[in-house]
Amino acid sequence: MTADCAAARAEMVARLEASGDLQRGPVREALLVLPREVLMPQAYVRRTADGEKPPRWDLLDWAVPQDREELQGVLYGGASVLVQHDGEPLLGRAYGARSGASITSMSTVMGLTASLLDELDLQPGQRVLDVGTGAGVTAAVACQVCGDQGVVTLDRDRHLAQAAAARLADIGFRPEVVCGRGDEGCPARAPFDRVFVSYTVERVPAALVEQLAPRGRLLVHVTTASPSWPALAVVERTADGRHEAELRAVEYAHRAGHGMERIWLSEEFRQRIATEPGTWTQRSMLAPPADTDRGFWLAADHLLGGGLVRDFGAQHLMIGAPGCGSWLRVEPVGHQRWNVTTQGPRDIWKELQDLADLWRAAGSPDRYRLSFDPDGGQRAASECGRLSWELPIPRPHDEGTSS
Repeated sequence: MTADCAAARAEMVARLEASGDLQRGPVREALLVLPREVLMPQAYVRRTADGEKPPRWDLLDWAVPQDREELQGVLYGGASVLVQHDGEPLLGRAYGARSGASITSMSTVMGLTASLLDELDLQPGQRVLDVGTGAGVTAAVACQVCGDQGVVTLDRDRHLAQAAAARLADIGFRPEVVCGRGDEGCPARAPFDRVFVSYTVERVPAALVEQLAPRGRLLVHVTTASPSWPALAVVERTADGRHEAELRAVEYAHRAGHGMERIWLSEEFRQRIATEPGTWTQRSMLAPPADTDRGFWLAADHLLGGGLVRDFGAQHLMIGAPGCGSWLRVEPVGHQRWNVTTQGPRDIWKELQDLADLWRAAGSPDRYRLSFDPDGGQRAASECGRLSWELPIPRPHDEGTSS
């Protein structure tokens, strides 16, 4: 089975390279030797269909021979790996099925993790803060590349932290494992050359910015309560101590941090958008903004307000505002013609087209400068300054957790 796992690792890395998520370099070499079956000797697989209640999962265990083939496929298939149910301890947990409640920690999709670790530009000897330990995958890569003496990994969940410490030690790594709030970082071990946050936040945690060393780099996903249009915040500290930062519009992001508010389209709301006639339908020669115009959608997420959520499972553009019940459906009906159907107090179509004009006038940016004010404010702005917004000050809650 050891040989099978080595082959599975090589196949996973080859897929990541072919998809463009992984480049040749130290992260690739680390993933080729990282035994995920040691870091995650147990993982859940869902056994119920979407929407079926109560949900049920089986806990696969590497120690059970008949589980190994399926578990190896889960660990090296590239998808998220479900590692914790309902906040349970990971060490010494009972084998078998779980029903109800929810999965409370997972190891992130490998394509996203690999691309971000490449972006982090890990080098031997760097001091690294890994925020959101989870299963310990990013901590293990950091230890392999940089050396474990310079790595600190932090999680708000003591069960995850304890399990990660034990399993990292099983593969020969002994970083400092801390249980605490992610937004506070680890000031006792600062400064850090690299800071990696494996959950999404509403704004960049100020303490993590302050804990960057000169020439340091911080990566964290930022979004509003809507999960639809995220950004990657890239923060760097210059040699003379200044901070330079930007928000890059991206397609995918980590899960929201603990306690972060999220809004979703219910199945009933999705069906209404897809099938109801709406208040009115107009024939438009204006094209809807393209899915690839991610810089536009990022601006829309912040500047239009009101909690717009995209139904990415729909064939054509469908957006809802759960807070007020407004929605938009756009369907092509021939060459350069679209049927635009709306419902509710908001005219989402007009809002989108008005903002699209401003976005194009600003140069159609896909990234925005991010500035930090002395009073704690954070502002994103296009290079020309025509589009800008303040990142919200989040309500107090425990940040953190895991990928």
